Amino acid sequence: MTTHHSDDAVPASTDRLGAVATGVADCRRCPRLVTHRERVAVDKRAAFADQDYWGRGVPGFGDPDADLLVVGLAPAAHGANRTGRMFTGDRSGDMLFASLHRVGLANQPTATHAGDGLELRRTWVTSPVKCAPPGNRPTTTERDTCVSTWLVDELALLDPTVLVALGGFAWDVCCRLGGWDGRKPRFGHGAEARLADGRALVASYHVSQLNTFTGRLTDEMLDDVFRRALELADG
Repeated sequence: MTTHHSDDAVPASTDRLGAVATGVADCRRCPRLVTHRERVAVDKRAAFADQDYWGRGVPGFGDPDADLLVVGLAPAAHGANRTGRMFTGDRSGDMLFASLHRVGLANQPTATHAGDGLELRRTWVTSPVKCAPPGNRPTTTERDTCVSTWLVDELALLDPTVLVALGGFAWDVCCRLGGWDGRKPRFGHGAEARLADGRALVASYHVSQLNTFTGRLTDEMLDDVFRRALELADG
């Protein structure tokens, strides 16, 4: 795996990550997703009626020299599909970035828009599906198309040592990408696996409103997952 750079060095993959970001934003490979993301950008939520929606594919973002790759599901229709930055502008992102800040992986606990000054340390946040899907349910074909086109490239360019899967959807994708020996690792909050490619995989319940409002996922539980991911990266 990649030897990480000093603070004053520019990662060699930065330009290529920028090319991936441009490709994601311009991608139109999945007609159903393109139609939905663009329709949402016109039929806005009333609270954001005066805002211009991004309405395109949403690239991953963070530290190009990341040790941790945080993998979600897809952009939220009125969150990242509006702001153009992953997990930004919705309650799921509120919980995620507050946790990253508490464990020292983000410079601030909030994420409201793409120019809000948020910076991540040692962490890259992304999703298998780059466009907001209807009902937050991408099809298998949409998932596989997006993963093979974009997430594979992100993983290769970043070369993180630890993957953090937010939810069972992300867990399955990470297992497929990294491979496993023997029986497929079972998802559960706090579950860990060593993938065939040598990376560690750690699971959290997704930071969805359903999980957070019901108490299935608490701040402490999420913080513990990121602290464990850091231990694995440093170990």
